[in-house]
Amino acid sequence: MNNKSEKIPKMKIENAKAQMRKGVLEYCILLVLDGKPLYASDIISGLKEAKMIVVEGTLYPLLTRLKNTGFLTYRWEESTQGPPRKYYELTDSGRKFLGELEESWGELVEAVAKVRLKKA
Repeated sequence: MNNKSEKIPKMKIENAKAQMRKGVLEYCILLVLDGKPLYASDIISGLKEAKMIVVEGTLYPLLTRLKNTGFLTYRWEESTQGPPRKYYELTDSGRKFLGELEESWGELVEAVAKVRLKKA
């Protein structure tokens, strides 16, 4: 598409944005959990505040995968408002992995910035 006045279909833009978010969602989950154990709804709230829109159906498979790789653990806590709640937290491996992701993210942001500057 060389003609800048040509409109890109909204579905293509939304799909591209969703794919970009999915690519960094694991990283964002680990960032939200860094430093404190959280209940799933608290994780979702933290991600929604950052406009990383997530629903439980998206979050739970990612939490399970992160747990199965040893980056997260969980514990049950009694709740005054119903059944016990599962609180997720980073393991030592998870903190190390997060550190590596932070480094990779910095490199990626820098690379994209270079590409954007060359374009200008």
